[in-house]
Amino acid sequence: MAVTPFDSAIYRGLFHDDEVGKLFTDSAELRAMLLVEGALAKAQGALGIIPAQSAAFIHRASLELQLDPGGLAAETARSAVVVPALVAAFRKAMDAPEHAQYVHWGATSQDIIDTALVLRLRQMLRIYDARLVALIRALGHLAAAHAHLPMAARTWGQIATPTSFGAVVASWGMPLLRHRLRLLELRPRLLRVSLAGAAGTLSVMGEQAPLLREKLAAELGLEAAHDSWHSARDTIGELAGWITLLLGSLGKIGVDVQALAQSGIGEVALPEGGGSSTMPQKSNPVQPALLEVLARHTNALNTEMQGAMVHRGQRDGAAWMAEWLSLPQMCMSGARALAVADDLSALAPIPAAMAANLAADAGSAQAEALTFALARLMPRPEAQEAVKSFCLQAKSEGARLSDLVRARWPNRDFSAIFSPEAQLGEAPAQALDFARRAETI
Repeated sequence: MAVTPFDSAIYRGLFHDDEVGKLFTDSAELRAMLLVEGALAKAQGALGIIPAQSAAFIHRASLELQLDPGGLAAETARSAVVVPALVAAFRKAMDAPEHAQYVHWGATSQDIIDTALVLRLRQMLRIYDARLVALIRALGHLAAAHAHLPMAARTWGQIATPTSFGAVVASWGMPLLRHRLRLLELRPRLLRVSLAGAAGTLSVMGEQAPLLREKLAAELGLEAAHDSWHSARDTIGELAGWITLLLGSLGKIGVDVQALAQSGIGEVALPEGGGSSTMPQKSNPVQPALLEVLARHTNALNTEMQGAMVHRGQRDGAAWMAEWLSLPQMCMSGARALAVADDLSALAPIPAAMAANLAADAGSAQAEALTFALARLMPRPEAQEAVKSFCLQAKSEGARLSDLVRARWPNRDFSAIFSPEAQLGEAPAQALDFARRAETI
């Protein structure tokens, strides 16, 4: 197996996301860093910090020249960061030393690497947002279509009381609405340039430092960060935390669907299933299982990302490198999970199975409702004991709870108690409320 299954030739179909994967390649990183170097030179030329002719030459070269990532490996292994090798290769490829001397003027490696990362994260978040919106709307349609379809709610893995399938879907979707709001709030904090120089002071730019930062931000379409975030990694940590929250909610969908689709329950039909090498009858719930495992993996990586916030001094190589090992995998996990969840939203409920499971255990899913109905005839503790006794009798005799109750009180109408449709409570309203919200995003 490859070091990371995300880029494995064998496993990439399972774990890899092509659209976001393009943003996390060596070539994409180099291209983004060259864009930053070119924009920096252009901004400096406009302010007279470097000659305008050199600025124009560097900017044009940053858009046109291609560098070989493999040619930067030896120097990167020595320096830990790629920028020294990148700058040297860029200057050489320009073949114009009178202009090349102004490349990377006053910036530090972390400025270039972090700003290039932000450029790629901006594209990634656009992809995330589009997929998140599509998923929310798909779940909204599913919730609305089945707002009144009764099924058994389960607590601690046991049948509890009736709910509706639409309400279950709404419970999957409501957190996603909140995650989207969090994403919109996160974007301006995250999508900022880094231009702080060697020790966070940008001292070599003198009084022009703030203006240069504003100019660079405008060139790249980012926010201008007038504080150094070389070692203040809260926004990177916030992104990692947000991805973890998102994957937690998608993983919740995965474990629920696995439970609903498992043999003996069979309340939903999946859009597709995986095969077995030896059991021809198997249709394994690969998609929901993938949501679960990506959530668990992301949670583990987030531990390292939050720990990496503890940067020493003004710049910290070890903590910074820890981000490189974890964040790309988290970004890939989020993208893949969103795509899988969107496919999985095409699942279909199986009403007959839902009705059969709701009627299981002698119809004891209505026990709570029966307790409160009997509490109008007797003190509630006595009503609770009576219902518990009825449930035990029904199970031991193979009778229906409803039949025992009607035999005990033949002149009372308990039909509403034993109608799942009448015992849905707020479930339909919850489903329809989510569906309305999903339509308006």
